[in-house]
Amino acid sequence: MGATRTVAVYSLGGTIAMTTDPATGGVVPALSAHDLLAAVPHLAVHDVALRVHDVRRVPSASLTFEDLTELGAEIDRTLADGDVDGIVITQGTDTIEETAFVLDLRHGHEQPVVVTGAMRNPTMAGPDGPANLYAAVLAAADPRLRGAGVLVVLNDEIHAARHVRKSHTTSTAAFTSPGAGPVGLIAEDVVRLTAAPPRRFGPLTRPRVRDVRVGLYTVSLGDDGELLTAWDGRCDGLVVAAFGAGHVPRRLVERLEQLAARVPVILASRIDNGPVLTGTYGYPGSEKDLISRGLVPAGTLGPYHARLLLHELLAQDAGREAITEAFAAFAR
Repeated sequence: MGATRTVAVYSLGGTIAMTTDPATGGVVPALSAHDLLAAVPHLAVHDVALRVHDVRRVPSASLTFEDLTELGAEIDRTLADGDVDGIVITQGTDTIEETAFVLDLRHGHEQPVVVTGAMRNPTMAGPDGPANLYAAVLAAADPRLRGAGVLVVLNDEIHAARHVRKSHTTSTAAFTSPGAGPVGLIAEDVVRLTAAPPRRFGPLTRPRVRDVRVGLYTVSLGDDGELLTAWDGRCDGLVVAAFGAGHVPRRLVERLEQLAARVPVILASRIDNGPVLTGTYGYPGSEKDLISRGLVPAGTLGPYHARLLLHELLAQDAGREAITEAFAAFAR
């Protein structure tokens, strides 16, 4: 890589940092960032200086928006000094696709942020954490990834935060980018870009203006819409994970129209791969019908990412017009 590069590593816990708890016999997050890096001695042969920060030691299912705000503020302070070339975050894989997307929406620096973790904990045969951490550091230090925003690196693949999904519960190849593919891979200690990172949206400013609650409602066969009433008055916005390209049973239409008159309702697809259509089908409950009733199409965002974008926009008191424009940016 030439001159010495500096990478700051932030650890949040997760499977990559787990060891056996004698009391329960199960694994729990206990290892520090220094412990994790000690398992990757091969990093010493590269001209990369590491700065290590322990932030949390929790399973990723317990991470919160407040945790990400605190982490983002620490990263901002680190990058403001100007002498760090990239950031690596280690965490559990359960929520990597969500935390990476939120951080990408907020990230306003040229230095890349690389999120990684592990599918096999250190007590198992062939733990993948050291290899993933090694690859993540190489990616964060590579100058060709400047401006790429937040990336996810596991299994020697580099994925953009906008597209990455966890698509298997246990496989070390669990992370994929449906419809897009990875933007690069790492082989023989070299970052090899295979596609240009997608155009980024934002950055959205911090700190958040207010706390918000955004619901996620998944449509299913035989759905009569009765459970939609549970969200009425209890959320600031709602994402509907609809059938196919954005379709719901006819019985849901009236309730969704009523909700959309009170709070932003985003129309996504539960398939989580491909765009929500806007002008093809015209029957009651179709995408054209629902959009005409006030629902906002999610573009190519799946329901989980759509929920996060709506949360970030509402937290800044964005109005309907700004919300519609923001989701329209993800239709391209």
